[in-house]
Amino acid sequence: MRISALFEDFFHSEKAGGLTLIGCTVLSLFLANSIFGATYHHFWQTPLAGQSLEYWINDGLMTIFFLLIGLELEREIYIGELSNIKEALLPIFGALGGMIVPAGIFLWFNYGSTTQSGAGIPMATDIAFALGVISLLGSRVPASLKIFLTALAVIDDLGAILVIAVFYTKTLLWSNLLIALGIFALLLVLNRLKIRNLIPYLIGGVLMWYFMLHSGVHATITGVLLAFAIPFGNGDEQSTSYILQHWLHKPVAFMILPIFALANTAILLDGDIGAILSQHYSIGIALGLIIGKPVGIFLLTFLAVTFGLCKLPDDLNWKAIAGVGFLAGIGFTMSIFITLLAFDNESIINNAKLVILLSSLVAALIGLLSLRMVLKPNMDRMEND
Repeated sequence: MRISALFEDFFHSEKAGGLTLIGCTVLSLFLANSIFGATYHHFWQTPLAGQSLEYWINDGLMTIFFLLIGLELEREIYIGELSNIKEALLPIFGALGGMIVPAGIFLWFNYGSTTQSGAGIPMATDIAFALGVISLLGSRVPASLKIFLTALAVIDDLGAILVIAVFYTKTLLWSNLLIALGIFALLLVLNRLKIRNLIPYLIGGVLMWYFMLHSGVHATITGVLLAFAIPFGNGDEQSTSYILQHWLHKPVAFMILPIFALANTAILLDGDIGAILSQHYSIGIALGLIIGKPVGIFLLTFLAVTFGLCKLPDDLNWKAIAGVGFLAGIGFTMSIFITLLAFDNESIINNAKLVILLSSLVAALIGLLSLRMVLKPNMDRMEND
C-alpha cells in the first residue's frame, strides 16, 4: 500500500513525539515528587495576564495541537484513508466502538454520581503515544495497520472534540459565540474566493480563538474550525493546508505536547494507591481504556466486516486489529485534557491523571506484546526503512 509523503511525515513526527512525551512525563513525575516538588507545582501556576501558565498552555497552545489534528483530518477526508467511504468505514466503526464502549463502562460504575461527567475520559486515544509505541515494532508493521491506527485515532480525536463542545460547555455567552462563528464564516468565504495567503487565516484564527475563549465553548475547538477554513486545493506540496501542516509537525510534537505533558503530569504520588484505584471513577477509567477500547474497536469493526459494510485489508488479520485496539487505549493527552474539563475537585483530578497514566502504560504494554507476537518481520519493509 502506497503511503503519501505527508502521511509519512506525520507518522514519523508523531512517533518521535510520542517517545519525547514519555521522557517528559517521567521527568515531570520525578520533579513533582522531588525536593523541588513545591517549586515545580508553583511554576505552572505562575500568573500570566490574569490566568495561570497552565491555563494558557491548555487553552492556548493546545489549540495549535487541535489545528494540526484538524488539518490531518481534512487531508484524510479529501485524499486519505477517509476519502473512499468503503475504506473509511473500517476506522470509522473502530473509532465509534472505541468511544461508545469505554464511555458505557465508565457510566456503569459512575452513573448518578458526582463523577459521571468523566465519561469522556476513556473515550480518547493519544495519537503521539500510540504511533510512538507501534513504531517500536519497526518493519513488522504493515502500511495498512499504520494507516488504520492513524485514521482511527484522528476520528477518535474528532469525537473527543465534539464531546468537549457538547458536554463540557458549562456556560454559554451567545454574543461571543456568534462573533466567533461569524469570523469562521468569513474565513470560509476567503477560502471560496481562493485566497491562499496564510496571513488572513491566521489573523482570523486568533480573533476567532479570542471570542471562542470568552463564549464558554472550549477555545481549542477553534483549531479544528480553522483547519477546515484553510484552503486545501488538491493537497499537493503547494497547497496552503499542506504547507501549514508540514510546518506544524515538529513544533507540536517536540514543543507543544511535551510542554502540555510537563504542565499536566506533575502528580504527587503520596496517596494510598489501592484506595485511589478502588474509586468508582478510577475503575471506570482503567476498565474503559484497558478493556473498553480494544473490545469496542474489535466488536464494531468485526460486525461491520461481517455484514459487508467494509472489508479488512489483505495484509491484516483480526489479531492485529485486537492488538491495535489495546494501543488505542493509550489515552494520555486527550484523556488528561478531558479530565481537566470534567472535574473541579483537585484531588479527583490528580488521582484521575495517575489512573490514566497507569492504564495507558498497561494498554501500551499489552498492545506492544500482542502485536509483536502476531506481526512477523518483513525484510522488504526493513530494507525500505
